[in-house]
Amino acid sequence: MNHSLLLNRTTPSFDDRLRHCLALARNLSDHAEALQAFEQLRADVAQHQPEMAGMLQLLWHEVMTARRSAAFWQQLSDVEKEISEQMAANHLQLQQNYLRLMQEQ
Repeated sequence: MNHSLLLNRTTPSFDDRLRHCLALARNLSDHAEALQAFEQLRADVAQHQPEMAGMLQLLWHEVMTARRSAAFWQQLSDVEKEISEQMAANHLQLQQNYLRLMQEQ
């Protein structure tokens, strides 16, 4: 039996492992796990193709930077939405208070 062929069937490919890393990187809470999985993948790739490992590292850095940036802007957008909703509620309350005041006069 060819053990290397059997090993290749049970060991995830570099592509599959990279997909797994990218899936983990989608959630900020999983970034540490994603980084650990990526570092292992990069080390394995470096054994076979050192130049490819360098390019992979550059791309990973860009992906992680983009994900963090997207998360930051999403949080900022959420805060803006909350502030806007609170301002609208306050404006409505002020209008109601004004109408009550006018009715009392």
